Amino acid sequence: MVKRLTIILAMACLLAGCGEYNKVMKSNDLEYKYAYAKKAFENKRYAQAYTILTDLVPVFRGTPHAEESLYLLGLSYYENKDYISAGSYFKQYYQRYPRGQYAELARFYAGYGFYLDSPDAQLDQSETIRAMEELQAFLDYYPKSDKASIAQSAVFELQDKLVLKELQNATLYYNLGNYMGNNYESAVITAQNAIKSYPYSKYKENLEMLVLKARYREAVESVEEKKIERFRTVIDEYYAFINDYPESKSRKEADNIFKIANRYVNGN
Repeated sequence: MVKRLTIILAMACLLAGCGEYNKVMKSNDLEYKYAYAKKAFENKRYAQAYTILTDLVPVFRGTPHAEESLYLLGLSYYENKDYISAGSYFKQYYQRYPRGQYAELARFYAGYGFYLDSPDAQLDQSETIRAMEELQAFLDYYPKSDKASIAQSAVFELQDKLVLKELQNATLYYNLGNYMGNNYESAVITAQNAIKSYPYSKYKENLEMLVLKARYREAVESVEEKKIERFRTVIDEYYAFINDYPESKSRKEADNIFKIANRYVNGN
């Protein structure tokens, strides 16, 4: 009986809230509508908040409510997990009010929302790049912000996602081998470019090992007159790899590659 009464009361409150919301939407009283939007936001009714604020923000431009209403509009979308819309309004805010009361938070949430919305590595990474740009801009503007460490960690994670995508691309080239061309060379170029762009990535070891393996397979599958030169390149890559990662989990595989290359070049 108590449970049933609780449900009935909850439904009554919900209906009452909807009734007031409909009343607000029909009202011409801007202050009343704004107060309701703020109350809706506080009560986590974010869709109601941003629906009302979308109408109010253009009207409030140039008024005392202009800054807060635009920021609150972005934050309503952010809390509702619509990070693309949120980012658009946050960007409007910090471009319109570069020294505004909420400029620091607007820059942070714009970037962090894109970070939260960043797709898996195998998908298009346009949003990942966008997130990095926004977060790096935030760090440039507010290096001493209490959110700087969060932004920096997000940037590193996003960089690793881009590197992982390049590692996947390089691995694909490696697996294609000599199919319709020298894909080993493409694997090497892709991996080396990723290393150059992100030298501190957690995937750097994987990329360097892939370069070594690609150089080795390229040498093995070469015509006879190119083998010695290419195996010498393999040996150079081997020494570069073990110098950087002497305790690598791939050390045994690297050592085996070196033995074969060294035997071919030096005949022992």
